[in-house]
Amino acid sequence: MNLTKNTCRAAAAALTVPVLLFTAACGNDDGKGSAGDAVVKVDGKAGAKPKITVPKGAKPADKVVTKTLSEGKGATVNKGDLVRLDYSGQSMKGQNLGSSWTPQPGAKPGGPRPQIVAEASDQAQQQQLPPKVLAAVAGQKVGSRVEVEGTAKALIGAGLNPKIGIKPTDGLVWVLDVVGAKKVDKKAKAEGKQAAPESGMPEVSAEGAKAAKITVPKGEKAPKDLKQQVLIKGKGPEVKAGQGLIAQYTGVKWEDGKKFDSSWDHGGATAFQIGAGQVVPGWDKALVGKHVGDRVEIVIPPKLAYGGNPQSGLDKNTLVFSVDIVGTV
Repeated sequence: MNLTKNTCRAAAAALTVPVLLFTAACGNDDGKGSAGDAVVKVDGKAGAKPKITVPKGAKPADKVVTKTLSEGKGATVNKGDLVRLDYSGQSMKGQNLGSSWTPQPGAKPGGPRPQIVAEASDQAQQQQLPPKVLAAVAGQKVGSRVEVEGTAKALIGAGLNPKIGIKPTDGLVWVLDVVGAKKVDKKAKAEGKQAAPESGMPEVSAEGAKAAKITVPKGEKAPKDLKQQVLIKGKGPEVKAGQGLIAQYTGVKWEDGKKFDSSWDHGGATAFQIGAGQVVPGWDKALVGKHVGDRVEIVIPPKLAYGGNPQSGLDKNTLVFSVDIVGTV
């Protein structure tokens, strides 16, 4: 996901966070401490917003410290698994680093809480949490609450944004609830006989481990409303709002048929939270209620895509996607 929202790899509108922590890749400090090095006090049970208290005079460890606050009863998370997390973070001086418990602008009362879906890996490409914080989830069980703390240098390294007022020696702490986990096959795709496109819909050809070819019908005006079609019907469970959806996708612009992004260009199947305002509205509307194994074609007008967001470079375009739903987390 991309905080600038300028690609559909940002098919996601990222979580609102008060600071942009990163400017570049994170450092290479692999130091890791034990629970005994933790200095922060955390109150609250998994599933509820944690209360983080920093004792007076507390000094952060100059390495990554991980502490299991409560152990869940679910499966163990392996390195590289996709995880769905609740999180709350702050500096030890009290600066807010974001929280999935903070109400999001325009969120529906009683709707799913925006959460993070990312790899449990220090190579994770994710902007709300440092890769080393995500890596700390590996080895934990689903349902666990985990505390991760250390200096900004230890957790973020050379990628720390100097404009946000956090020094390399400042302490940072995150509390993570492991809501779900799933091993992902990066080459997974929808399988089965594909239906012909309905009248006015683009043609999709998805052969091999590469971006789909999407052909916009010549002479057809872009629809003003959301259009969708299930091209391959899967036999898996229904996709529910709030889940992490694992997908292969390709997107092109209706106006010129040119591809602007594909999961295949970024290593294969990727994941994002669906039905919680974390993706463009057209994705939420089209993909909630579909099934694992489906291939879905979606035509999204600007008002349900990036309309009003000139930073995206796609704010005036009608977007066409082929999305293979290969799993949920």
